[in-house]
Amino acid sequence: MDLVPALEEPLKKVLGPATAKVMAEHLGLLTVGDLLHHYPRRYEERGQLTHLADLPMDEHVTVVAQVADARLHTFASARAPRGKGQRLEVTITDGSGRLQLVFFGNGVHKPHKELLPGTRAMFSGKVSVFNRRLQLAHPAYELLRADGDGVEETAETWAGALIPIYPATAKLESWKIGKAIQTVLPGAQEALDPLPESLRAGRGLVTLPEALLKIHRPGTRADIAEARARLKWDEAFVLQVALARRRYADAQLPAVPREPRSDGLLTAFDDRLPFTLTDGQRKVSKEIFDDLATEHPMHRLLQGEVGSGKTMVALRAMLAVVDAGGQAAMLAPTEVLAQQHHRSITEMMGELAEGGMLGGAEHATKVVLLTGSMGAAARRHALLDLATGEAGIVIGTHALIEDKVQFHDLGLVVVDEQHRFGVEQRDALRGKGRQPPHLLVMTATPIPRTVAMTVFGDLETSVLDQLPAGRSPIASHVVPAADKPHFLARAWERVREEVAGGHQAYVVCPRIGDEEDDPKKGARKESPEDEAEKRPPLAVLDVAEQLARGPLKDLTVEVLHGRMQPDDKDAVMRRFAAGETHVLVATTVVEVGVNVPNATAMVIMDADRFGVSQLHQLRGRVGRGSAPGLCLLVTEMPEASAARQRLNAVASTLDGFELSRLDLEQRREGDVLGQAQSGARSSLRVLAVIEDEEIIAEAREEAAALVAADPGLERLPGLRTALDALLDDEREQYLEKG
Repeated sequence: MDLVPALEEPLKKVLGPATAKVMAEHLGLLTVGDLLHHYPRRYEERGQLTHLADLPMDEHVTVVAQVADARLHTFASARAPRGKGQRLEVTITDGSGRLQLVFFGNGVHKPHKELLPGTRAMFSGKVSVFNRRLQLAHPAYELLRADGDGVEETAETWAGALIPIYPATAKLESWKIGKAIQTVLPGAQEALDPLPESLRAGRGLVTLPEALLKIHRPGTRADIAEARARLKWDEAFVLQVALARRRYADAQLPAVPREPRSDGLLTAFDDRLPFTLTDGQRKVSKEIFDDLATEHPMHRLLQGEVGSGKTMVALRAMLAVVDAGGQAAMLAPTEVLAQQHHRSITEMMGELAEGGMLGGAEHATKVVLLTGSMGAAARRHALLDLATGEAGIVIGTHALIEDKVQFHDLGLVVVDEQHRFGVEQRDALRGKGRQPPHLLVMTATPIPRTVAMTVFGDLETSVLDQLPAGRSPIASHVVPAADKPHFLARAWERVREEVAGGHQAYVVCPRIGDEEDDPKKGARKESPEDEAEKRPPLAVLDVAEQLARGPLKDLTVEVLHGRMQPDDKDAVMRRFAAGETHVLVATTVVEVGVNVPNATAMVIMDADRFGVSQLHQLRGRVGRGSAPGLCLLVTEMPEASAARQRLNAVASTLDGFELSRLDLEQRREGDVLGQAQSGARSSLRVLAVIEDEEIIAEAREEAAALVAADPGLERLPGLRTALDALLDDEREQYLEKG
């Protein structure tokens, strides 16, 4: 048999159509290779019991435990034959806790005979609560004693000291997956190795066939450690090779070098700055200018703390390109943000942004705005300025990508908040240059180094972690509204005090609150307890009305949310920026880019409904002037809850990089690395981007060296096969999106 097809054999040929169908639909496993790379989540030892005390609610679990008690109850039932129904209640224990199993009707007979006190078995089912006790209803089970009729075969299947527990589904229990893997395990011997032999031997890693054997059929814990060490390297290396090949391909593209002039627009702009750039801004600007001067397109990620001055760095890069005869485009994810950038950039540039106008400076250029909601005349004007080259800088939303938009000579694309744009949008804008333009991607969400290497691995990274002089500290506090209602009353007093001191405040809510947006509509009826626990998130429209009538009456309160007309949004932001509005009640449309230095306080309602990074982003809207900032995180979650601990962590540090690590540790790896909503596997199964930082960094170096020496991977067929498996359409798209 040919080497590659052994692992490419469809599962339906090996396991039968019914099992293969469930594996494909519920676990995304299609081939023998897919199944061999479906690794155990953990291992049970014979004689070692799992912790029933830690069972998660509403999740499908597999436990190994011993039957402590079994009772058969008979009860009156109109549906049962002869009017009598049967219910079998089995109590199992593992020393840490007890769990009740329940079987009804025809499902009673077999477990009644087999699940006798003292019997040990694996049980699998969904954890639910009945009469305030945890239970599994009709669990599947597999006996683990080799002393009864037909049970020897079962015990033989699970031979060895360690029982692998696989990620499973309600349709396919862990032990059935285990049996299927035992069937295909001989095929592991024919697995082509993606690692170069010199790398594998140099790091003392076992071969791939040996790693697959040891992960699925370990004799000892040391076997598992050896297998995982090897398989982590596979995942890190294959992913980094994919990214290194993209970097290599980009580096082969031609680009027009854009060197700033010593007496141009950039110099004039720097001369009129009322402050000194931070050392960080100077360092990052130099990295960018060096890239712009090369004959290949820059691909750089600029990540920085909230308020670290990324826009200033991006603007200086755009001015350098205009000096060199090119145009620069800044792509923003929302109209509010595009308008905000346009306003702040024209203010920073002053007369330098008035090219072709009376009063414009000698080196001036035009800075135009282009959004979907602009009037026809203004839009025509902007398009003409871009096509003729009159406008050196354009700031816009995805309206910039439309076919009608033509540039005279596009030299630089700045993408703000990269995670909100798809690869198609980014590429469409890049395609508008005569040659590929330089690309600067900005994100205000701090990303741990390993995630940057893994998710944005095709971009060089610059980090701004120093705040400009004059930025004020932000104090953050958790307000436990349910435990201590008087704390919430005090929060509104603090808002009034800030306003009395001549400042302004934001109040942020998770929801808008108009009819379309109401999650109660069409929801199933809940019990009163559920209603209390699952109340809809607080809404902008409701909260604004309550505040204007109650604790903030006689202050000017306005609302801002995504479903308002663009002109209305812009008018609200202008009034708030001008200080005419005291309190702005908004959704997360204020999360990025909004800059009102006079706003000093922010109250985030239902703060537990936001992610860590989002809270950090929102908080960055205050403390942008000379007065200190205040952020109050309002929640009804109890003190012992995970949500409260998360809020306490946000309140305890202003270090976005530290918070991003915390955020990542609390989420599953697959969320970070593009796990498909359909339940398809993440490309990472054993590699943990936080814990395995060293492996990822080393794999990146090895991958870069390998691709530089052999871009086509001619000498490594196993690596090519692994790349093809990783870069199916969905993952290819994900890697490009970053």
